[in-house]
Order: sequence, then C-alpha cells, then structure tokens
Amino acid sequence: MATSTTYQPRIQKKYREEVVPALMKKFGYSTVMQCPRLVKICLNQGVKGSVADKKLIDDAVNEMTLVTGQKAVPTLSKKDISNFKLRKNMPIGARVTLRGSNMFEFLDRFIAVSLPRVRDFKGINEKSFDGRGNYTMGVTEQIIFPEIDIDKVNRISGMDITFVTTAKTNEEAYELLKELGMPFKNVKKDNA
Repeated sequence: MATSTTYQPRIQKKYREEVVPALMKKFGYSTVMQCPRLVKICLNQGVKGSVADKKLIDDAVNEMTLVTGQKAVPTLSKKDISNFKLRKNMPIGARVTLRGSNMFEFLDRFIAVSLPRVRDFKGINEKSFDGRGNYTMGVTEQIIFPEIDIDKVNRISGMDITFVTTAKTNEEAYELLKELGMPFKNVKKDNA
C-alpha cells in the first residue's frame, strides 16, 4: 500500500512555517489560533456594454475561469434602471470566490507572475484596507495574467480583487499580507 501525500501549495506551507511564527512574535499572540489568516479571495469584474452584447459576459466568465482555475459565475442586476436599458436579473459581470488550495495557488501565481507584468509596477498601495482586515485592489488590465492569450482578447477590462482575512485591524491584515509576499509600495520600517 502506497502512502498518499497530500498536495499543499507553496504559500500555504510558507504561511504555516514562516508567517504564523512571525505574526505571533510581532503581535504577542498566546496561541496559533489568534493569528490572522487568509479566508478567501474574491474576484469581481463588471462588464461594460453587456446589456447590448451578451457575448461579452461569456468572454468575461471564460477569462476569469482561465485565470482562477475555478468556474466563474455571471453576476445579475438587482433592479431595473430604464436609463441604462437594464432589467432585473440581466447578467452584468462575472465573479468567482476562491478558498482553500485554489486560493493559495492563485495568490502564488498573482504575486510571482501577474503583478510583475503590470506596466510601471512599483508595488501595490497599502492604503486600501477597509478597517476590518480586508484588502481590496483593482487590476486595470486582465492581460497581466499569463493564462489569457492576448491575441484572443476582444477588449481590455479590469477587475477587483478582495483578500478577506480574519484580522481584526488594518495593521494585522497588512502584516499578514506582507509576510505572505504581497509587494507593498512603502514597506513600513520596524523601529523607525
């Protein structure tokens, strides 16, 4: 009988072995369970012109599925807006929520491959925390993801990416994401 080794993403292993001890030392937690952790990553994309052309929604769902490795779903409008020719329950975007190993795999590819492909990249803004330990950032072009073939892209569109953590404060969330490898612009100096 062969022993089965369960696959563990690189960043998940880093979280357990390096990030947790660093956070426990910095914030003085008495137990590992107090350490903030990444719960989920939510990707959301609004599709401009989707009311007139339904194919744009299919393209957005397919692209997001390629990028995340998990099936994306179309988002539907909640109410009628006559000025925009919008009816209730019309598809107007695409979204996907990543958890577990899919989330860590996406985070690893996002930090190591996609972010360096952003034009004039100097780091991500450290001011986009919401006060409850969550971090949201916008990506202006979906072509930074290597999974998307630039020749097959009909239109350049962006997306919002939200990192949801169990951190109680912005500082804890900032330290968690920094330790996981997020390249923030102005890395705060310790003891400065």
